[in-house]
Amino acid sequence: MTNAEFVASVALSGALGTLGPNAGQTSLTSDPVQTADRLRHEILKAQEILDAAPSVPGNLAVNVVVRDPNATIDGDPFLGPWLAACFDTGINAYAVVGSPNPHVFDAIKKHGGTIVFRPLTPTAAAARQAEALGADILVATGREEGGLLPDGPMGTFTAVPAMVDAVSIPVFAAGGINDARSVTAAFALGAQGVYVGSRFLATKESPAAQAVKDLILDSSGEDLVEVSETQRSLPTPAALRYAAEYAASHDGAPIEQDLMKKGGLRPGMLVGDFDEGVVTVNSGIGVIQDIPTVAELVERLASGIA
Repeated sequence: MTNAEFVASVALSGALGTLGPNAGQTSLTSDPVQTADRLRHEILKAQEILDAAPSVPGNLAVNVVVRDPNATIDGDPFLGPWLAACFDTGINAYAVVGSPNPHVFDAIKKHGGTIVFRPLTPTAAAARQAEALGADILVATGREEGGLLPDGPMGTFTAVPAMVDAVSIPVFAAGGINDARSVTAAFALGAQGVYVGSRFLATKESPAAQAVKDLILDSSGEDLVEVSETQRSLPTPAALRYAAEYAASHDGAPIEQDLMKKGGLRPGMLVGDFDEGVVTVNSGIGVIQDIPTVAELVERLASGIA
């Protein structure tokens, strides 16, 4: 759900523009080398856009997904090529999501990188472990978020102060942050930044399908349906089928497998095929009333910082 143009717009607006591991991809591939080559292409394209505006310093990061807390760099077929693409192109900020992995942290640190670490499930233990391994910033994610949900029940209002109290490094808040009010609340809870996804989907530069942006404007968190243990979706025809299946079986694994086979978020969110895909967003989307430019959105969000 990211590409070079979108992420460069975020960076040039003063936020940390972050490329996803499948940034810029419009066709499917499961080949690690090809995936890394595509990422490298998007990094270089984004850097070219930033270089063309030298009077505006832009900050660029890459999202790194860590599935196994113990896997070596070579033990995960995607990690090695992904990181090599980042290191070769001079990326110095990494949004690491998943498990705190010492091999990944060490490799990034050896290349002078800054680590923004977001455990999928926010716990004090995970926060302390990540800090000990060298994380520079932590992200406390509440269950209001879009995308893959935390395992635990904690919302943003409970996850943020718990993580702030557990570590000495800065903490960013994630989950349901869509306007200046939620930014103000996050800072009041002790956060020193915010980590925002869903709200940026509904911007002019976002590569999300226009049908997705329109659906977000016409929906609220009350419309979300559970399609598995880890995912919610706005009620597309596909999501309603999955939700009925999940309600009957209480087993989301086959649904997750089917979603991955179809290309994950690509059908629903990038192509706008609601008969085949889901639309996963945070539960606070009811406050989203328009589709601004990225620059306008960043200015609005920043106005919530006291």
